[in-house]
Amino acid sequence: MATKIRLQRHGKKGKPFYYIVVADSRSPRDGKFIERLGSYNPNTNPATIELNFDSAVKWVSTGATPTDTAKAILSYKGVLYANHLNGGVRKGALTQEQADAKLAAWLEGKETQIQAKKDGLASSKEATKKAAFEAETKKKEAMAAAIAAKNTPPAEEPAAEEEATEEVATEASAADEEAPAAE
Repeated sequence: MATKIRLQRHGKKGKPFYYIVVADSRSPRDGKFIERLGSYNPNTNPATIELNFDSAVKWVSTGATPTDTAKAILSYKGVLYANHLNGGVRKGALTQEQADAKLAAWLEGKETQIQAKKDGLASSKEATKKAAFEAETKKKEAMAAAIAAKNTPPAEEPAAEEEATEEVATEASAADEEAPAAE
C-alpha cells in the first residue's frame, strides 16, 4: 500500500487549520487516515507547527512520500535532516552520537532563527504602535491649537484701532505745524 504524508484541512472558510496525517494515497483529502502526526496553523505569524518528531521520522524512513507542502513542513522541523543522518548511521559513515549532535546543533540554530523572527515581529509591531501614537499626539495638538485660535477673540481689532489713533495723531500734529506758519 502506497502511503503519503499530507495535510488534512479543517477550520472555517478563510481560516484554515491542517492536520498532518499519514494516509493511503487512494483515500480522499479529508477521508480516512492511518496516523495523525501533528497539526499546522498558517493563521499565526510565524506559522504554528506541532509535530510528533519520532513518528514522522519513522514514517519517512519506511517510505511514506510527503506532498510538497508536507515536505516543506517536515524539512522546516528537521524530520528530513534526521532521516538523512539516520541513513548515514545505517551506512556506517556516522555514529549515532555524531548524528544526534549534528541534529541538536541544527535544531538549536533553527530555534534561534524562529526566535529572531518573533522578536523582529514584536519590535516592528511596537515601532508601528509608537509611530501611530506620535502621529495621533501631533494631530491632537494641532486640533487643540486650531480650537484655541478659534475661541480666542481676534487680536487684530486693537491693532487696527491703534493704527487709526496714530493716523489721527499724525494728522493733528501736521495740522498744528501748518497753522502757525499761516498766521
